[in-house]
Amino acid sequence: MSFFSLTKRIPRRHVLRGTGIALSLPLLDAMLPRASAAPSVYKPWEKSFGVHPRMISCYVPNGVNILEWMPQNDGANYTLSPTLETLKEHRADFSVISGLGHPNSKGGHSGADTWLTGADLTAVPGSDYANTVSADQIAATLHGQQTRFSSLQIADASGTGSAGHSHTLSFDRSGTPMPAENSPRRLFDRLFVPDNASDRAARLKQFAVKKSILDSVLAEAQSLQRKLGKTDQKKLDEYLGSVRETEQRVQRLESWVDVPKPEIDERGLQLNSQPNNAHDRPMWIDVMLEVSYLAFLTDTTRIVSFEWSREAGGYGGGGENHHELSHHGGDAGMLQRLATIDRFHLERLGRFMQFLKSTSEGEGSMLDHTMIMFGSGMNSGKGGEHSPKNLPLLVAGGKSFGLKHGQHLAFDNDSHPPLSNVLLTLIQKMGVEADRFNDSTGTLNGLA
Repeated sequence: MSFFSLTKRIPRRHVLRGTGIALSLPLLDAMLPRASAAPSVYKPWEKSFGVHPRMISCYVPNGVNILEWMPQNDGANYTLSPTLETLKEHRADFSVISGLGHPNSKGGHSGADTWLTGADLTAVPGSDYANTVSADQIAATLHGQQTRFSSLQIADASGTGSAGHSHTLSFDRSGTPMPAENSPRRLFDRLFVPDNASDRAARLKQFAVKKSILDSVLAEAQSLQRKLGKTDQKKLDEYLGSVRETEQRVQRLESWVDVPKPEIDERGLQLNSQPNNAHDRPMWIDVMLEVSYLAFLTDTTRIVSFEWSREAGGYGGGGENHHELSHHGGDAGMLQRLATIDRFHLERLGRFMQFLKSTSEGEGSMLDHTMIMFGSGMNSGKGGEHSPKNLPLLVAGGKSFGLKHGQHLAFDNDSHPPLSNVLLTLIQKMGVEADRFNDSTGTLNGLA
C-alpha cells in the first residue's frame, strides 16, 4: 500500500512575493502529493498452480567488491565470505561459482550484453557490434509454446538501450535485443488485468497488422535471396529465422486473446515504485521479483531475465551511486560501500528465494523447480579494473532437476571452463536437447 509523503511538497496556493508584487505559481509537480512506496507487505502463496520448470536470470551491474564476495576455500565445507553471509539461511539452496568468465568478452560495461550470450561482439567483420542468441531465449523457444508469454524481460530502464550498454539481457536468434519493461504497474497489467471486449478487438487488429507486415517482409526477403551469394544468403537465413520466430510469437499471442488471465489481487504489491528513484529502489526490486514470482506461480511464463540495473548505472539500498563506487581504485572506504550494495542485492535475492521456498509445489517447493542465476558480467577487481574474468556468480534452486548446492565450485581464473558451460547446464535442465551453447565445452562439472 502506498502512502503520501508531504515533506517536500510545495503548497498549491504558494505565491512568489517581491517588490510588493504577488504572483501565483502555475501548477508544478512539486505541488502534487507524491506517492512514495512503503516496504512491501506482500506474502507468498501457500501453493503454486502446478509443477513446471522455470529459469530466472538476475543481473547486477558494475561488478562487486570481490575481496568480500569470494570465499577463501572451496568444496562443500567452504566458509561463507562476509558478503555471502547475507544468504546464510539459504546456504543449502545455492552454489557459489568462481573463476569463470566469457573468453570472448572484452569486459567493461558491455557485460550485460554478453552475460547470457557469451558472444564476441566484434566477431563480424565490418561491424562494431554483433550479438548472438541468449540462453534464456533458447529455453523460451521450447517452453513458450505452453505459456501466454514465452519469456519476460525486466530492467530498470525500459526498451533495449544501446549497443554495449544494453537495457536487456535477452537477444533473439539474430542477436536482436528484446525490449525490457521497467514499470511494475505496466508489467502487472499486462500479465493479470483482464482485457475487455474493446481491448481484445484492438489487440486482434494489432496482430493482423503485424502479420501483414511480416508476410510482406518474408516475401520481399525470399525474392532477394535468389540474387545473393552464399555468405549473404546465410546472413539472410538467420534474419529470416528471426522474422519467423516473431511471426510464431504473434500467432501464439493471438491464440491467447480469449483465454482469461489468472485472477491476482494486487493489494500489497508496490506497483507504483520507481526504478530510478533512490528512495524506491528496494521496493522496486522487490515488487518486480514478486511479479516474476506470480508469473511463475500461475504458469504465465517460465522464463524471466531481470537486469536489476543497467551497466554504468544503478543505486544501492540507500541511494549510493553504484557505478561511481565500482571505480574504487582500491580505496578502502569505497570498497566498503560497494560491499554494502552487494549485501543489499543479496538481501533482495534471499527474500525472493524465501518466497519460492515458502510455496509448495509437487513434493517440494517452487524453489526446487526454479533455477536462479545471479551475478554480474564484469569484475571490478582489487583496483577497480573492469575484467571479464572471475565473474561473481551464484546458481540457486532447481534441486528437482539434479542441481547440487551448498558448495563453492572454484576454477582457475586464467584456465577455466567458459561461463557458457553453466548456461548449457541450465538450458539442458529446462529440457532443451542441446550438447553445446556458443563456446561451451560441455556442462559444468560439479553443478549437476
